[in-house]
Amino acid sequence: MRLEGKTAIVTGGASGFGAGIVRKFVAEGAHVAVADINGEAAAAFAAGFGDRALPFTVDVSKSEAVERFASDTISALGKIDIVVNNAGITHLPMAMEDVEEDEFDRVLAVNAKSVYLMARYFVPHMKRNRSGAILNLASTAGLSPRPRLSWYNASKGWMITATKSMAVELAPEGIRVNALCPVAGETPLLKSFMGEDTPEIRAKFLASIPIGRFSTPEDLGNAACFLCSDEASMITGVAMEVDGGRCI
Repeated sequence: MRLEGKTAIVTGGASGFGAGIVRKFVAEGAHVAVADINGEAAAAFAAGFGDRALPFTVDVSKSEAVERFASDTISALGKIDIVVNNAGITHLPMAMEDVEEDEFDRVLAVNAKSVYLMARYFVPHMKRNRSGAILNLASTAGLSPRPRLSWYNASKGWMITATKSMAVELAPEGIRVNALCPVAGETPLLKSFMGEDTPEIRAKFLASIPIGRFSTPEDLGNAACFLCSDEASMITGVAMEVDGGRCI
């Protein structure tokens, strides 16, 4: 029960890595706000945890939506101890110049701007409490980029740099900021990363991971729980690779 008495927010929390983080946080004693752009999915998923999870519908790339979300969650949960910025999207693998401008804007809005907006509306609350943990879901793509995913790679590299900058600035306020860098995992985004899901393409991806498997939601839940718990009270500004050796 490493998160007993803690309250947490997980964006993109209704599926994939986000769902794995929610499950782990609840199992470790936290009350969790499950935030997702798909409100029906958030409600259905949160219902499985009784009063330990509350669903919220929010587009984290929109300022007005995040401002309203912050007000609603603070009213519902009181003190917010943990914010996990997990929501993310990608463009399909293609030459960098072929990515449409609207698609580029959406990737940067969801993967990068959302971190800024969540900080804008939740960091003042954490500063008043002189405590908090923020966790950003980056990617091995931000450390060891794959070809034909250039703008997705760039958005995750931005997140890693933002994490370190946030950590330095917020440390005197009692707030820790870290990131996780998973390799491709069994999530709804996997097919988008690969372009198409075939045994041959899966085998090619897996060949680049020394441990020989994809990341799982459970892997990310376990790592997130540690970094957001008091056990990691001396750890801030870290971009932890949860990648089976992919970046070695």
